[in-house]
Amino acid sequence: MKIIVDADACPKTVLQICIKMALEYAIPVWTVASFNHNIVSDHHVVVGNASQEADIRVMNLALAGDVAVTQDWGLAAMLLGKGVRCLNPDGREFNTTNIEFLLEEREAKAKFRRGGGRTKGPKKRVQEDDRKFEVCLQDILNRTN
Repeated sequence: MKIIVDADACPKTVLQICIKMALEYAIPVWTVASFNHNIVSDHHVVVGNASQEADIRVMNLALAGDVAVTQDWGLAAMLLGKGVRCLNPDGREFNTTNIEFLLEEREAKAKFRRGGGRTKGPKKRVQEDDRKFEVCLQDILNRTN
């Protein structure tokens, strides 16, 4: 088992939590990011700047039983299909029940924006988000080990 972090848009505090918990559970952390990011990790994979390049590498690294951290709902859906447990940096676990709703919501908002509408961006990250992420990751690791 390994933790794979889609590190292109991952907050540094989330990466630090992943590394800390991986040490506790004696599992490796793999990070994947474009060359535009400076990430320090024992297992870091640098990809180009092309669209979806990091996502493709995450998919190729992931195996059933792994844990992935990503904000990308589409990537999470594909990883769930491979038997990978997924969560986002805010501490929300993706599963087969909620991913369909999230993808439908994403499509509806994209359609609204294409029609000239405006949607709100994500809320500003707060310390509580780190706490929720750590609790969720620990729960997933406890269930998996």
